[in-house]
Amino acid sequence: MDFTIIIDALPLLLKAAIVTISLAVVSIIIALILGFFTALARISKIKLLKIIATVYVSMIRGTPLLVQIFVIYYGLPQIHITLDPIPSGILALSLNAGAYLSESFRASILAVDKGQMEAAVSMGMTYAQAMRRIILPQSIRIAIPTLSNSYIILIKDTSLVSVITVTELLQMSTLIIAKTFEPLTLYLTAAALYWVIITFFTVLLDRLEKRTSRHLA
Repeated sequence: MDFTIIIDALPLLLKAAIVTISLAVVSIIIALILGFFTALARISKIKLLKIIATVYVSMIRGTPLLVQIFVIYYGLPQIHITLDPIPSGILALSLNAGAYLSESFRASILAVDKGQMEAAVSMGMTYAQAMRRIILPQSIRIAIPTLSNSYIILIKDTSLVSVITVTELLQMSTLIIAKTFEPLTLYLTAAALYWVIITFFTVLLDRLEKRTSRHLA
């Protein structure tokens, strides 16, 4: 392994790693919002909302993320919707993660004892008030471990947007390899950087999970 190549490539790889982290952060924020409202739609008594949310989740979970990226970046221009690589990647990652997060939110909401909703309503609360004050705080605590795991998966999934020329960590590694012809060295370096990023966020999310659990307890 040529360490000189690693040293020379490191500034570019670190810059690309920032792009990877940015993609993951923006996508997870959008996915959390989308997943939350999709979960509410799936347990809603409004049939149309429930059908739309169910079809969305089924389609996303039933197709590969790579195909979804291709559909958004290469397919949408055929219906006159053209997005740059980074917005396309964020949209694909957000839609994909949002579908899985919606299942986490839905499961955590349903895990709260139904008797608590009935008790809240009998005390004069509306359905919305009971959800906001009683059900959601408990469901968030239940969902946090799953949400943390979803974010870690999303960081790794950002590597797939390299296929639409987003210059994130994997794409930058490939570009440098084209000049140096050192695939083993650079892909191992990229893997190490992914490992460092994921380890950092794993520790951070574990601490956040413990702190949030104590606060909501």
